[in-house]
Amino acid sequence: MTPAQSMLRKATGLNLSKSIVDRAIKNRMERTDAANQDQYLEQMTPAELTALVELVVVPESWFYRDQQAFHAAAEFVRARLAADGNRLVRILTIPCAGGEEPYTMAMVLSDAGIASGSYIIDAFDISPGCVERAKSGIYGRNAFRSQDLGFRDRHFSHIGDDDYRVSEAIRKQVRIKQGNLLEFDLSARTGYYDVIFCRNLLIYFDKPTTKAAIAKLEALLANDGQLFAGYAEVPSFCQHGFSPLQYPQAFGVVKEAAATPRKPAVVAAPLRPKATAPRVALPPAPAAPPTTHVTRPAEPRASAPAAAPSPAVNLLAEARRLADLGDVKASEGKCRDHLAQHPESAEAYFILGLLNELTNKLKLAEDYWKRCIYLQPDHYEALCHLALLAEANNDAAGAAALKARAARIYKRQQA
Repeated sequence: MTPAQSMLRKATGLNLSKSIVDRAIKNRMERTDAANQDQYLEQMTPAELTALVELVVVPESWFYRDQQAFHAAAEFVRARLAADGNRLVRILTIPCAGGEEPYTMAMVLSDAGIASGSYIIDAFDISPGCVERAKSGIYGRNAFRSQDLGFRDRHFSHIGDDDYRVSEAIRKQVRIKQGNLLEFDLSARTGYYDVIFCRNLLIYFDKPTTKAAIAKLEALLANDGQLFAGYAEVPSFCQHGFSPLQYPQAFGVVKEAAATPRKPAVVAAPLRPKATAPRVALPPAPAAPPTTHVTRPAEPRASAPAAAPSPAVNLLAEARRLADLGDVKASEGKCRDHLAQHPESAEAYFILGLLNELTNKLKLAEDYWKRCIYLQPDHYEALCHLALLAEANNDAAGAAALKARAARIYKRQQA
């Protein structure tokens, strides 16, 4: 690791590649007239470090992104207040990027009829630029990617040609500050938050930093609270004292002490259904990741079935449904039926990997995910699972390479 990488790692906690750091430094050198990188680093000031950090953080977000998490949180808040109408529900979102996530939560609660005096949302981001943008409450068209834009009519005013400002009623529910999760002072905040959003942050951390970040979040969250993570981050939380929240597509977790007793030996992220979705239409799942090991494709059946085979999409949808019900054997059978018809289906291999992870057959799970990314090199979810396995096997270099690859795919897909 270069001195510049170490400096930014200490400042942000992010596991940044040399190429990303060098590109950011080159950009800043052109603006500061530094002769070379050594001179630039020697002349580093707090203000310049802040400017450099701005170039390496990932502030991409939009309103109502992965909506099911907001619906799950709203139901939880409603139940919280029904049990005690005098309490103040505290919600944390970190990182908050440009404020899209905390403002979305405030809009969802407002539309659900939750009184404004019943909750408060704290939003933190390491980037001063993101914090400034969030406080302004002004957004361009790129921040509105939901199919249903009724919320924009209810909670925004149109300013200029393409910009919108969030209403004052929503803005006052959100307290926005600059902050780094890894540097949080827990002395006055232990168990402080009922709901925490920390989505797509851990995928940029190495194993020790991930563990430290989860420990901070565990301390901040109330014992019976709920935390919402990114899809690929759920397994990391489940390896450090959390259990999955039983709410489809929300990708939430709860502390193990508050979870129901029944739990598989190895917890994987819930399968993302594609054929059906509760309440709202969600964007398509990200694509999948790469591999070196391959497993033998399922053997074709000896004789063709008498009836016409089910459509391929139905077989995979049924496999996901059965997996979510805990019927691993039946789900695996559906995947193999699908592979008999479509032997190069990356998604079927991905599901088989999840099923084998659930039954603690980690080597077989790894082989299936590697076949998945061999067939579909940009399969984001499979790459993330492979990265977690590499970490569990103490393969730091392999995990870092897989995470970096997944991060590039993630940013490309969001663009």
